[in-house]
Amino acid sequence: MKTFAAIAIGSVETEMRIYELSPKKGMKEIDRLASRLNLGADAYRDNKLDVDQVEELCRILNEFRVTMLGYKVDAYQCVATSALRELRSSMITKDHIEKQTGLKIQIISNSEQRFMDYKSIASESESFGKIIQNGTAIVDIGGNSMQISVFDNDKLVTTANIPMGKISTRVTYGAYAKNRFHYEQMVRELMNHEMAGFGKLYQKDRLIKNLIVMDADLLEILRHLHASGLTGKFRESESVYHVDAATFFTVYDAVMKLTPDEISRRYQVSADTGILVIQSMIFTRCLIEKLGIEMLWLIDVSICDGMCYDYGIRAKQIKSKHNFDEDIIAASRNIAKRYKSSSSHIHNLEELALPIFDRMKKISGLGSRERLLLQIAVILHNCGKYISLNNVSDCAYNIIMATEIIGLSHAERQIIANVVRFNTSEFAYYDALASISDVSRDEYLVIAKLTAILRLANSLDRSHEQKFHDASVSLKENKLTISIATAEDITLEKIAMAEQAGFFEEVFNVTPVISQKKKY
Repeated sequence: MKTFAAIAIGSVETEMRIYELSPKKGMKEIDRLASRLNLGADAYRDNKLDVDQVEELCRILNEFRVTMLGYKVDAYQCVATSALRELRSSMITKDHIEKQTGLKIQIISNSEQRFMDYKSIASESESFGKIIQNGTAIVDIGGNSMQISVFDNDKLVTTANIPMGKISTRVTYGAYAKNRFHYEQMVRELMNHEMAGFGKLYQKDRLIKNLIVMDADLLEILRHLHASGLTGKFRESESVYHVDAATFFTVYDAVMKLTPDEISRRYQVSADTGILVIQSMIFTRCLIEKLGIEMLWLIDVSICDGMCYDYGIRAKQIKSKHNFDEDIIAASRNIAKRYKSSSSHIHNLEELALPIFDRMKKISGLGSRERLLLQIAVILHNCGKYISLNNVSDCAYNIIMATEIIGLSHAERQIIANVVRFNTSEFAYYDALASISDVSRDEYLVIAKLTAILRLANSLDRSHEQKFHDASVSLKENKLTISIATAEDITLEKIAMAEQAGFFEEVFNVTPVISQKKKY
C-alpha cells in the first residue's frame, strides 16, 4: 500500500486529493481539500497576480502540506496550470511560492495538462473503453482554453486546442455585452467560427456520436437537476452522468434565461459557478450542434485523479487498461498525414530506427520515453516538405514547435523538433544550440543521440523505395552491423550511410556497417 498526494493549482480552485494505492485494490481517494481562489481573471487579463493572491495561495498550500505530513504520504506531485503558466513572471512567482511552502511545483504545458485530464477519465470510468469504441470527442473546458480530442475504435484520432476558456472568454468579452442575451450571441458566434475550422481540419466526414465533457461547474448544475427529476442516468458510484442531446437543450433553455445570481440561488451553487457555468453551457451546446452529438457524458474527475493514476502506473501499483503511448503515436501519425508525409517511408524507418535504438540502449543510457520521442521524430521527420522542398529542416522544426502533441511537454517537443531539424541540417553543438534555445545539457545529449540514430536509419532508405525489410541489427564490441537481404541495388544507401557513419561514431564511439546478402 502506498499513499500519494496530488495538488493542482487551477484557474478557479486549488485542490489536493489524498489516495491509497495497492496492486489488489487499485487507487482509492481517502481525502479531499479544496479552496476557491480565482487566479485566472488577473492572470489572463494582466499576466500577473497581486500580492494578496500569492500569499493566499501560499497559505492554502501550507495547509495542504500539514495534511500531507499527517497522512505520511509516500510521494506527492504539485502542478500548476494556465493561471501560473500565463504569468509574465511565472518563474519568479513559482520560486517565491516554493520557498514559502517547501513544495516543489511543476508548471505543466497545455498538452501535458490535457493528457493528464484525459488519464483521469480513464482512471475513474469503467465505461471509458466502451464509449471510445465509437466516434467520441472528449472536451476539457478550462479557464483559458478548451481541448478537443477525438477517439474512434479505441484510438486517439486527433486533438486540437481552441483558445476559448470559461474565464478568459468572460474577461475578454463580458464588458462589451449589452445584456446576457447579447453575450450569449457573441460567444456562440465565436465558438461556431472555431468549430468550423476544427471541422475542416480535423473532423471532416468522421461521425462523432458521444461527447465527454470535463467541467465541474456544468456537472454540478446537472447533478442538482437530476435530483429534481431530470432524465438521464448516473453510473459508477455517481461519477459518470449521461443525458441525450435533446434533454440538454431543454436544460440549456431554462438555465440561460437566468442571471448568474439567479443560477446560484436556484441551483444552490457558488457565485463563481453561477457565472462560469454560463460559458460552459454555451460551449457545450455549440459542440453538440456542430459535431452532431447524440449523447452527452459528464464525468466527475479532477486532474488530481490523472496524476495519481500516472504515479500508480509508474510505481507498479496499478495496471493501465489503455495504452496512452499509442495515443501519442496516433496523434503524431495524423499530423504527418496532414502534411502529406510518405507513410511507407515512415514505416520503413520505424523498422530500422527502433531496432538500432534497442541495440544501442546499454551504450546510450536512454530509456522507453526517449524511444517514444525517437519514434515520433521518425513519424514527423518529413513534414517540412509540405511547405518547402529547399528548407525542409527549418520548416519541420517550426511545424513541430507550433503543433501541440498531447502528452508531450514543451521540452520533449523541443527535443523532437531539434532531432528532425538536425536530421538533414548541420548539427549544432551545445554552445551554439544553447545560444538560440533553452535546452539543458541533458536534453542536448538526448538530441545528439536520437539525431545520430535517425540519420543512420534515414540513410538506409535514401531512395525512398524501401529496398529491404526485416533488417537485423547486432552490436559486437564497437561495431553495429545492420544485416539485410535484398537483390536491389543499394549503392545510394551505402553512400548515404557512409556519410552518416562519422557522426554516429562521434556520438556513440561505435562504427555502423551494412551487411548485404543477396536475395533471389
